[in-house]
Amino acid sequence: MTPIATAFAARAAVTAAIALGGLFTTPSDANALSLRVKLACASDYYKHCSAYSPGSSEVRQCMRAVGAGLSRGCVDALVSAGEVSKAEVERRRSASQTASR
Repeated sequence: MTPIATAFAARAAVTAAIALGGLFTTPSDANALSLRVKLACASDYYKHCSAYSPGSSEVRQCMRAVGAGLSRGCVDALVSAGEVSKAEVERRRSASQTASR
């Protein structure tokens, strides 16, 4: 990647993080999600839930509904942030695999 492309990529990541600042949070949430979660889940938001305004309760509901369709990086970041338990992820994963057989 050229230095200019790298600079544009970095700028795009920072811009996305700022724009998605309220992605999963609602005004009543005391604990906003980490920058790691926002960056890891940005593409999932755009792919699955961009019809909803960042910061709305619908975004959180949408991302939960997508569940197994979320990227591994997003899920890992959500587990690390305590937004979802590892047990819940495993339960959904096994249910998804069973349904697809």
